[in-house]
Amino acid sequence: MYGGYYFEDLEVGMSVQYGRTVTESDIGAFAGVSGDFNPVHTNEEFASGTRFKGRIAHGMLMGAFISTAVGTRLPGEGSIYVSQNLHFRGPVRSGDTVTVQVAVTDLNPERRFVTLETRALVGGRAVVQGEAVMLVPARP
Repeated sequence: MYGGYYFEDLEVGMSVQYGRTVTESDIGAFAGVSGDFNPVHTNEEFASGTRFKGRIAHGMLMGAFISTAVGTRLPGEGSIYVSQNLHFRGPVRSGDTVTVQVAVTDLNPERRFVTLETRALVGGRAVVQGEAVMLVPARP
């Protein structure tokens, strides 16, 4: 397997990071793909009157960054989402560098499920926290 782990290779405590700077293009592309044109993401005049005092990135864009980390790094290619919960703790703006941290917290050998703590941070502050459960391929 390229770019991933088999279930048998995983251990509690394993972790990875993935980083990306959010751009105006990311926010616009996500709005277009998702159909979410909420003006808090797309209209500076509207967003300046909100509690955020300006436009913010879509929370689910951070969810997509978490998906990148679990789908390409840990557990990686071949793994399938069973569930993901997300708790949004703070805004992310264009120009912010987001660091996603994923760590293995539990292994269920009978079902080949791995539970992962998932976090997205900006400047060391958690902006999204959650937990993912992934189905991971067994070694052939």
